[in-house]
Amino acid sequence: MGVGIEVLIVDWPRVEAAAPDDRGEMLVDAALGDAYGDDPFEHGWSWSTQPGEAWYGRYALRNTLGSYKPHFWAGHRWDHMRDFVAPGARAVLDRFNDALFWHGLEDTTGTVSGLPERPCTWEADLLLWCPPDHVPLIAAWWRQAAPQLEDMREPFDRHAAEPSGWITTFESFAHFLTDWGEVVTEAERRGWGVIGLRC
Repeated sequence: MGVGIEVLIVDWPRVEAAAPDDRGEMLVDAALGDAYGDDPFEHGWSWSTQPGEAWYGRYALRNTLGSYKPHFWAGHRWDHMRDFVAPGARAVLDRFNDALFWHGLEDTTGTVSGLPERPCTWEADLLLWCPPDHVPLIAAWWRQAAPQLEDMREPFDRHAAEPSGWITTFESFAHFLTDWGEVVTEAERRGWGVIGLRC
């Protein structure tokens, strides 16, 4: 069945106010609770309607069915096309992608993202851990990259498009990035962090 990911934005102080042993269960309850209607994979935001539970939002990326595989494939496609993307767009998307799903920046370029060093201190099974001080940087990279997204169609079609796997078309790649842009933009607006919970 493979690895799944639940993407949440969370009020960091609220999570850290919980006992360390309780945080993992708290996040699982937020990700898999009953606030999401009949289709947990329906694209977009879901918010708790329970009193006192307005400390998180859950985002379902389109056409991923909750799987982590599209993240792997998006990174794979980026590896194949990034050398053919304009240098300015490549630089900001290298950092944006690396922070969220690619994890190839330092090995590929010899440079680091510039995100503050903040190792995960939570007792939770996380695939992604972006504290609130990371989010404005990632959101800024998205604001720089988003207007240049259409310019990446030709590099994707020529160097990354494949009929197998996930993220097989430029449209699916662009939607994937745009969804992550929505997540970090909303987290920045609220002053929250972003996590990807393994499920």
